[in-house]
Amino acid sequence: MTARNALILAGSGMLSVVVEELALDGWRVVSPSRRYVPLPATDDAAVPPPRWSRGRRKDRVGAGKAIWVEAHWDRPRELATKVEKALTAPAELLVAWVHESYRRSVLGVVEPLLTATAPVVEVRSLVDLAAVPDEPEPVLFGHPTQQVLLGSVSELAATRPLGHDEIWRGVLYAVERALEGRPSSLHQLGERRPVHGH
Repeated sequence: MTARNALILAGSGMLSVVVEELALDGWRVVSPSRRYVPLPATDDAAVPPPRWSRGRRKDRVGAGKAIWVEAHWDRPRELATKVEKALTAPAELLVAWVHESYRRSVLGVVEPLLTATAPVVEVRSLVDLAAVPDEPEPVLFGHPTQQVLLGSVSELAATRPLGHDEIWRGVLYAVERALEGRPSSLHQLGERRPVHGH
């Protein structure tokens, strides 16, 4: 059995923990971005058990791998061509954190690189939205989508920004739900920054 392919679209290093977790669990992860951000080396003896044990797979499928592909959001066709060359088979999971201005074009060009049933985890900023939606608003309607909405301030302390560890933990939770085959849903992390004096 060969490793499953995952496609992670995010800024350089923004979802490196998610890439690392999937690779440690046997996934072949293709991660396009402008700059290369290496994952930390791990001791094989310290590798944790498979994370997604409640999902469709209970055992490792083999050694996972993270593959960086140089790509730019403003060149979506070129990005898709490079990603297609790096994938060994259609991707069975898509995790996307793409700036709102490129969201539709980038997700649209990578959709043909996914399996028909591939779940999607889409990360968006609340700042980019006029209002918090009641239902997920996925770009790829044919794929069950876990949509993660990021606020500006932490839920833990309203005086501090939403932390990177809060973000990757929330995205990993959404990935787990996606791999369990859960229906589309919204997950809000943090809150909007309060506007004072208006």
